[in-house]
Amino acid sequence: MSSVSRGVEYDEFVRDRLPSLLRYAAVLSGDADLAADLVQDVMVKVHRKWPAIAAAGAPEAYVKRMVTNEYLSWRRRWSVRTVAVVPDELLHARAGAGQQRDTAQDTVDRDEAWTRLAGLPRQQRAVLVLRYYEGLDDAEIATALGCAPATVRAHASRALAVLRLDAPQEIS
Repeated sequence: MSSVSRGVEYDEFVRDRLPSLLRYAAVLSGDADLAADLVQDVMVKVHRKWPAIAAAGAPEAYVKRMVTNEYLSWRRRWSVRTVAVVPDELLHARAGAGQQRDTAQDTVDRDEAWTRLAGLPRQQRAVLVLRYYEGLDDAEIATALGCAPATVRAHASRALAVLRLDAPQEIS
């Protein structure tokens, strides 16, 4: 087999399989940009080893395994080399002046809020997300959802009432 035909096979493989490899990496990583980086890194390695990979008989399965391994090792390398710098003012503002935050409890609270929000009807959930997450006013939400501002207020009121009813009651 000549190097020219090996190159053509590699090119055909990339042309035919790249979209499915990108989708696989995106599902694996949960991030389209990271998926593109992973697949690019893997495809460089695949190009260098193409004759052996092609001879193995199942190149797509082999390359998917390479993507998986790259993802796992990339996460380890990324967590070691990536440090997010956060200004002290932001930390103090989030933690509340001088109070220690319980990260585990924050996670539980956030998960509970997402679960309760997910239990709302779609329109009510959309109104709350647009209002509190996106910071839109009622008129902007009404335009986005194709309804009247009064309908937005009604959805918000009902959703907040449901969330208050479902909220665990604290004992003082």
